[in-house]
Amino acid sequence: MNIFNNHKKLYTTAGALFLGLTFFTAIMPALQNQKNTAPLPESKPLSGDALAGKMIYISEGCVACHSQQVRNVDMDKVFGSRPGMAADYANIERTSFWQNTATLMGTERTGPDLTDVGNRQPSLDWNLMHLFNPRTVVKQSIMPSYEWLFETKLHPTKSDVVVNVPPEFLKGLHGKLVAKKEALQLVAYIQSLKQIPLPDGSKTPIFLYKKETKVSLESNSSSDADGKALYIANCQSCHQANGEGLKGAFPSLKGSPIVNGDNLELYVDIIMNGYDARAEYGVMSAVGTNMEFNEHQVAAIINYERTSWGNTGKKVSPDEVKKIMDFIKIKATAAK
Repeated sequence: MNIFNNHKKLYTTAGALFLGLTFFTAIMPALQNQKNTAPLPESKPLSGDALAGKMIYISEGCVACHSQQVRNVDMDKVFGSRPGMAADYANIERTSFWQNTATLMGTERTGPDLTDVGNRQPSLDWNLMHLFNPRTVVKQSIMPSYEWLFETKLHPTKSDVVVNVPPEFLKGLHGKLVAKKEALQLVAYIQSLKQIPLPDGSKTPIFLYKKETKVSLESNSSSDADGKALYIANCQSCHQANGEGLKGAFPSLKGSPIVNGDNLELYVDIIMNGYDARAEYGVMSAVGTNMEFNEHQVAAIINYERTSWGNTGKKVSPDEVKKIMDFIKIKATAAK
């Protein structure tokens, strides 16, 4: 054939076939998917700081160890309330004209999945401490330290965000540890990672391959075993396995007057709505509300904390807790 003897015709034909096949097998299906997939109604674009933080997340290679995809298997249930779907990523735009869309779904999970980390761990103090040195809050962590995102100042200004790191992790450093703009932007991105709820009436996809387990984070039992599992999953990162917290960062639950006291309303309110009454400690987020705890789960956590680390508080029942949770909701509604 003459075409094989004429390199101009050969390359022109091959190029045209390549472009045609690319259009029909790659571009057309992508456009069709884009047309059929819309962002969830409550989905919002990233703020300026969060978008800058995303670029830092990419440049620091965080995607090499952290995924952002909740698979539809039961073992992923700790990372989100439902399996991920295409709509979760439909609001993500191209990084730039020359750079493709960065969904950052990841292929490795050396560290935990971050799909819903903004709800699981929304504390600014915790996230900054974790970035500076992960071992401050998770002793077994193998995550590298990002100390270059911080600086020390002898006299921080009012606009500076001071990080209350325990003294033993500040050896060789003089002054107060202050988060740089880049650290705050990276945390802004991390805190923006929240699984968007489905519209009312939508059927939630189920997790597959459920297994029978003796300890369940979703259990309705208020036994100490369930309380321990819930504490480990939701409280231990700040208050530590020994309940002693971190000096200057997170308060101790060991011997705590709130844990051992009789003011159950305050105790339940702290778990559900957080706490910010002590300037020397970081702000506690609304863990119970964010994780949608029911009265059985709250009672289980309270009973575990009241019977651990030498504490001697009185055990509570789910019925007692439910009355208080209902009262707190009524009070919050009235305040609005």
